[in-house]
Amino acid sequence: MVGARLLAAAPISTKKHRRAPHVSSDHPVSGVAGRYATALFELAEAQGALDAVAADLGKISAMLAASEDLTRLVRSPLFSADEQGRAFAAVLDKAGISGLVKNFAGLVIKNRRLFALPAMISAYGAILAHKRGEVTAQVTSAHVLGDAQVESLKVALKAATGRDVKIDTKVDAGLLGGLIVKVGSRMIDSSLRTKLNSLKIAMKEAS
Repeated sequence: MVGARLLAAAPISTKKHRRAPHVSSDHPVSGVAGRYATALFELAEAQGALDAVAADLGKISAMLAASEDLTRLVRSPLFSADEQGRAFAAVLDKAGISGLVKNFAGLVIKNRRLFALPAMISAYGAILAHKRGEVTAQVTSAHVLGDAQVESLKVALKAATGRDVKIDTKVDAGLLGGLIVKVGSRMIDSSLRTKLNSLKIAMKEAS
């Protein structure tokens, strides 16, 4: 039922898709990931579940960042849809993720698009941030950031930009330490870098 409603909300095909009414050229959601994210967003909005869906997608992102095995399951074409479906369903059940997001993941797996799930999650976040008038910051760190660290980072970025900031995190184990932050289309400026350096020092002291 949910799969049918997703398809009805935004037909998933190779043809050019229509944009969600909330999305402008500032936050394009193109390609496969954009079509799925738009359909999920519209359905979540209709159900009044935008925040709940975002929270569940955030859990999935965190699990992907923390588990090489899960990342391999998502990205590898060697797993069949049945294998991915069983394994991913077990992961979601363990994380307490059900309802719309679980059914969405099932549809993604059935259509053999699980490899694009991380991009779908990012696209959903971009649509949601745009609806709320938020700025999205792309944050790359050497390790997974804790909830307290993410909140501290939001505060620092809001103080520097004067706007609410949505954090889109990514882990790059190749970094020697610290953070790489991109706000909108630009890298952080010197004033923001000073605030972030203070935050990084606090992060080191807390670790």
